[in-house]
Amino acid sequence: MAQRILTGRVTDEKQNPISGVTVVVKGTTTGTIADENGKYSLAIPSDAKALLFTFVGFEPQEIKISSSNVYNVILSQKTVGLEDVIVIGYGTAKKRDLTGSIGSVKVASVENEKPKSVQDLLRGNIAGVQVGFSPNAKPGGSLQIRGINSLLTSTYPLIVLDGVIYPGAVEDINPNDIESIDVLKDASSAAVFGARAANGVIMITTKKGQTGKPSINFNESIGLTTMAKMAPIYSPAGFVNWRVDLMKGLNLYNPNTNTKLYIFDNPNNLPSGVTLDQWRDGNPGSDLISIWLTRIAFSSMEIANYEANKPVDWAGMTFQNGLTQDYNISLSGTKDELKYYWSLGSENNKGIVVGDQFKTIRSLINLEGRVNKWLTVGLSTQFANRDESSVPATWQFIVGCPPYGSQYYDDGITLRYSPTNNPLGEVINPLYDALYTVRRQVTNSLINSLYAKIQLPLDISYQVTFAPRFQWYEYLNDMSAKHELWAKFGGQADRYESNVYSWQLDNLIKWHKIFNNVHEFDVTLLANAEKYQSWSNSMETQGFSPTDALGYHNMSAGVSTSDIISSNDTYSTGDALMGRLFYSFKSKYMATFSVRRDGYSAFGLQHPRGVFPSAALAWVFTDERFLKNDILTFGKLRFSWGSNGNREVGQYVALADMSTGKYVYSTLSGTTYQSTFLYVDRMANPNLKWEKTRSLDVGVDYTIKNGLLDGSIDVYKKNTVDLLVNRSLPSILGFTYVTSNLGEVQNTGIEATLNARIMNKDNFKWKISYTFSTNHNEIVHLYGDMVDVKDANGNVIGKKEADDISNNWFIGHSIGEIWQPKIIGVWQKGQEAQAAVYGQFPGDFHLEDVNNDGKITQADYQFQGQTVPIFRWNFRSEFNVYKNFDISCNFYSYWGNKDIFDEAKNRYQIYDQSIYPDRNNSYVCKYWTPENPTNDYARLYSNDGGAIFDVWRSKSFIRFDNFTIAYTIPSKLLQKVNISSLKLIGTIRNIGYWAPKWNFWDPEYSGPNPRFFTFSVNLTL
Repeated sequence: MAQRILTGRVTDEKQNPISGVTVVVKGTTTGTIADENGKYSLAIPSDAKALLFTFVGFEPQEIKISSSNVYNVILSQKTVGLEDVIVIGYGTAKKRDLTGSIGSVKVASVENEKPKSVQDLLRGNIAGVQVGFSPNAKPGGSLQIRGINSLLTSTYPLIVLDGVIYPGAVEDINPNDIESIDVLKDASSAAVFGARAANGVIMITTKKGQTGKPSINFNESIGLTTMAKMAPIYSPAGFVNWRVDLMKGLNLYNPNTNTKLYIFDNPNNLPSGVTLDQWRDGNPGSDLISIWLTRIAFSSMEIANYEANKPVDWAGMTFQNGLTQDYNISLSGTKDELKYYWSLGSENNKGIVVGDQFKTIRSLINLEGRVNKWLTVGLSTQFANRDESSVPATWQFIVGCPPYGSQYYDDGITLRYSPTNNPLGEVINPLYDALYTVRRQVTNSLINSLYAKIQLPLDISYQVTFAPRFQWYEYLNDMSAKHELWAKFGGQADRYESNVYSWQLDNLIKWHKIFNNVHEFDVTLLANAEKYQSWSNSMETQGFSPTDALGYHNMSAGVSTSDIISSNDTYSTGDALMGRLFYSFKSKYMATFSVRRDGYSAFGLQHPRGVFPSAALAWVFTDERFLKNDILTFGKLRFSWGSNGNREVGQYVALADMSTGKYVYSTLSGTTYQSTFLYVDRMANPNLKWEKTRSLDVGVDYTIKNGLLDGSIDVYKKNTVDLLVNRSLPSILGFTYVTSNLGEVQNTGIEATLNARIMNKDNFKWKISYTFSTNHNEIVHLYGDMVDVKDANGNVIGKKEADDISNNWFIGHSIGEIWQPKIIGVWQKGQEAQAAVYGQFPGDFHLEDVNNDGKITQADYQFQGQTVPIFRWNFRSEFNVYKNFDISCNFYSYWGNKDIFDEAKNRYQIYDQSIYPDRNNSYVCKYWTPENPTNDYARLYSNDGGAIFDVWRSKSFIRFDNFTIAYTIPSKLLQKVNISSLKLIGTIRNIGYWAPKWNFWDPEYSGPNPRFFTFSVNLTL
């Protein structure tokens, strides 16, 4: 039969060649494999009708054969990748074979949104992962997986970078270098990390060398940062009116002045029936405006500025439009048996607060060389220089600065410490402290991973990995004596420097074997050792002589008798043994068993090691003949149990600690000497051990109609026992507390993920994803102390475990439970007598007196909700139009949590001290007056009546987080200039939110938060 030769090239959607693609004549075994450049050549029979192109991770594509002999094909990544490889602890697994609860993010799917941190990649993309919000120039935010496990120790998840536990700061990882992120959420999947996995594990995989010719990628992002939400502060006109109402409120219940409240009104706009003589109230002055402003507590400076119409916009001087710049270049490729990836990135961000700036330079080198058939060696080196030296303005002070204060002295150049010239300093210029502070705060880190893989007989492999880490940190801070307050102690300088050296050594033995295409075994064995050392020193001095011009550069110029010189060197070691067995029968029934034994030097002599087992089962029920159908394409049921630990505790808390002190010794002759004494300042606890989290998880993974819909549902319950707490001790023992293992916390929750491919046409693709999660946190036990339970008559009817009232920890309630007096409204006119019982007046908050004893005490406290959200959800929608336009938008929501809103008391507080409202400005907030009685806001300068309480308001919100549009220049236009791909991207992040019951700063962060407008260019050669 006659034949002809067909040729072509196979690429992905970014025009990158795909090596290894299988090209076959449909319906036959005639085929070939695409080479490293994606090129293929195939001899076909003359009657062949179609070619079929297949490759793991990509959608198969069928091409009809016509008269042409050249067929270039672009493969699209699979929308549902049951064969996708997921990174698990010390290895990988196909998504189909997972027995634990693991969520994944492929960076390629969100890279258009220009994430600036690992947190940005995770936010809203994986159910059960809670990501905090960073309002500063430094990107980031908190991370938490499946709720709060601990009362004392860290709840931050473990970070694993390229298979090695990552000891550095997550902000030193460049998101442009990340290939994928996999989150191990349940105890079974995380148990291979044992004593460090109780808070979940985040597995980060960086980019490696691509097969084919060298590829250079350059991307730059320039963005404008603006204020997304500003809690309004009174304008000059509003401030005057507010001050009038304030002074009236202060005198409303003063019998000597409450009949003359009109004296605080503007003399040019007196109430009907009030004469000017009445308003003067005996004051003979001729300057009526000056008299009026003095009555409403304007200082002489404020009066002069008011009359000269010279208000100050404090917010405008404290906030700014910031600029973000991010530049990255990378080189990737393969040469013979060597794969290489190198990147260099520079980021320079200016935040929305004047003076807030963050700079970093990051570089990553990944090398892997195949020495021969049985030996492969590799190196991964990450360097980061992080500069956090900026001193931002103290934006919190803007609410304290009245608009008619003065920013400068009369020379118009020198900043005032107090805008109202108040010697008590309640009102401070928000720019002042930063002006007289010089700071250097720099961190340099070098994190390495060197490994060798050896292929042994019988399908056994051995890998040894040595991961040393170096970190150098310095903090130098100078508080100038030119500062009006700091001049009292002659200025101050601080120097703190530390060096860290740590290493890990992993020995891995793996065996993977499939028998008769039915029985699959995968065994992983680990022997680990680690060491951590740090050396730090600090010094502090005041009272420089003759001058502090050199600041921290000349610490010896300090002459203060309170100079502080200290050093602290720490040392810890750890080791671990781990074994894991995975078994699969026909890829339908799967089981995973693991156990890890950890040792850590920080724990007591009686419990230096802990054992952490786990087990997981999975059943692909759609492979059963009796369950096969055309609707549910894939269904898998998972069950897992495991135990993990938390060792995030001080390195020496299990040991007694010796400290030194000084005392003056006097001889009989009267000569005095300074001597040193030793004392024990911490009680030892040889029984201290790990917190342990035991978790159950039941999950279902599903795919409907070959990928039209897919997702998962998980239900979990986890109990953390042996909580690490600082147990209070009787003072007679000489110690205030001892670190112990007491108590139990339980977290339960539901997580759901749904992905839908709504449309998949050549010129229009639309898919959405939705995640939903709930978490209920509850304290099950605390210290084991028992107290009497009494009936209404005071008779003892039983016993119960005691709560820890001082920390607001209550048995059977959430760690974030609100326990305070309950506000049931505001005292109104006509309720003067009832309010007087509690030392209050109409306009003050009315608290519920539960026991009706005429006092608000702890007996009246009630549970009023919680500070953490009851549930969270995220919705993402993505469009591809005409193959060149990519559009995406993202929404997320936190619902059911409350936060403090004491601004409703209309008695502004700063520095945890009450500040007189007549000496500062205020946020614009509703307030009660006799003419406008509200029931949810108190009068100006309201009275608590001696009770301790906060105002709590719902913070539930829905945020429009991100909108992105990207345009990929057609490849035909780029071929002439040898450019592989060019993409232009525009992104708006933090577009807006809806919070029906919160009207203050942003509900996710109670302060100024930024909105980002970013333009990016992504170029590949």
